[in-house]
Amino acid sequence: MREAAQAMFEQALADDRHEFGSFFLSRFLGMQISYADDSCTVSFDVKPPMYNPQGSLHGGVLATALDISMGHLLKHRIGAGSTLEMKVQYFSPARTGVVRCQAGFLKKGRSIFFLQSHAYDAAGETVAHATSTWKLLK
Repeated sequence: MREAAQAMFEQALADDRHEFGSFFLSRFLGMQISYADDSCTVSFDVKPPMYNPQGSLHGGVLATALDISMGHLLKHRIGAGSTLEMKVQYFSPARTGVVRCQAGFLKKGRSIFFLQSHAYDAAGETVAHATSTWKLLK
């Protein structure tokens, strides 16, 4: 596991950009970000350094990916924002393969936005769902 963690760290350090789509944490976790219409998808491969002690993807890593998917969607479609609150529901563990978090808008206001994101495991099963409230930064 040490070698896998070292490889993840070196991959993140290989690029020093700090921008949407490529910042240290997203590179460290190996996230790929894509957009389609009013959705944003963040995908990454589950690796052992991301495991919790029970041998599955740590909930904090999954919450981070869900949050990034929603934040990137808001930035891509409207502008930069800040998470005011977020709720995550975990349905089942993810242990291997690619996890995909797909975000969409629930309601668009003038300065407050409501978003959601679903996380799917490699088999396409929903493993988590998040809702959040965002404030547009001026």
